[in-house]
Amino acid sequence: MADVATPLVVLLFAAAAATTWAAGVLLSRTTEALDVRLELGAEIGGIVLLAVAGTLPEVAITVSAAAQGNLGLAAGNLIGGIAVQTLVLAVCDFAAGAERPLTFLAGALTPVLEALLVVLVVAGVLMGALLPESTAIGSVSPASITIVLVWLSGVYIINRVRKDARWSVTMPGSRPGRRHRRQRHPEQPHPLASSSTVAVAALFVAVCAVTLVAGVTLELSASALADRANINGVIFGATILAAATALPEVSSGIAAVRLGDHALALGDVFGGNAFQVCLFVVADLVAGAPVLPTAGSLNGWLAALGVALTAVYAAGVIVRPQRCRARLGLDSILALALFGLGVAGLFVVPH
Repeated sequence: MADVATPLVVLLFAAAAATTWAAGVLLSRTTEALDVRLELGAEIGGIVLLAVAGTLPEVAITVSAAAQGNLGLAAGNLIGGIAVQTLVLAVCDFAAGAERPLTFLAGALTPVLEALLVVLVVAGVLMGALLPESTAIGSVSPASITIVLVWLSGVYIINRVRKDARWSVTMPGSRPGRRHRRQRHPEQPHPLASSSTVAVAALFVAVCAVTLVAGVTLELSASALADRANINGVIFGATILAAATALPEVSSGIAAVRLGDHALALGDVFGGNAFQVCLFVVADLVAGAPVLPTAGSLNGWLAALGVALTAVYAAGVIVRPQRCRARLGLDSILALALFGLGVAGLFVVPH
């Protein structure tokens, strides 16, 4: 995009972000419809497929950036995206109403397990960043492989707990909603119920293609804008680009809260964050070398910020703040303050 005027690049970025939002909403509806009909999430293979579908913008950005050698942007979007997408919970908290915070209404401990899985895989990111680039299995960092194995193990354990919890918890006043999206909502039909499975599958493929194209356009325009504004690629990828790719999660999170699926809203964000860093395997394969050792101090800062925000909301589920201030629970207010300090720190941390 070197020959494209800056105003046009800005328009391309905005159009790609809007397309990602619209396509992401439709992608969420089609994946949910296919999961209900085919029970994809009942097996590990289906879980992986659903996770990839839910992170297609990040997949496109990761592949495009790694192919061009723009590893800072790729790593910043994957690692910084955790912090930005965790803040989606503040939006969901606001949408939950002024009476009770989202974490008070969640009424389940499975989101805490999902948050712990985020902490585990991000720990893998931090450890992998300390390995020398020569430590690799082919072109893939052993840390990237370990992150995937930890994620798969964690998903298996969480699904076992959903089916057979070995504890009972009483949370007076909570409204957790459905345990899984495959359960029928008492007042809302499953999406695309009037369409055939073939039609839903065709729509799913078409939306995937649109999402991938929009993701590549986001990466190319974001890289050009960062260069022209003389902004570090990690900072741009972790803030503006990550916010653009988090737009579908905002829509799906608000929709879940409005349906009363408060625990699912938390679980969707934590689940997406845990899978997102599994894409470092893809980045390694495309770049032809381990990406994590090139992450640098800025991405280490962002990873720690993501863990801190995750811990705040996990603690909120257990502590259950009862009052809202400006329609936000105390955990959301703390998370916003932490995020602000974290972003300010990006301009102070040596890099």
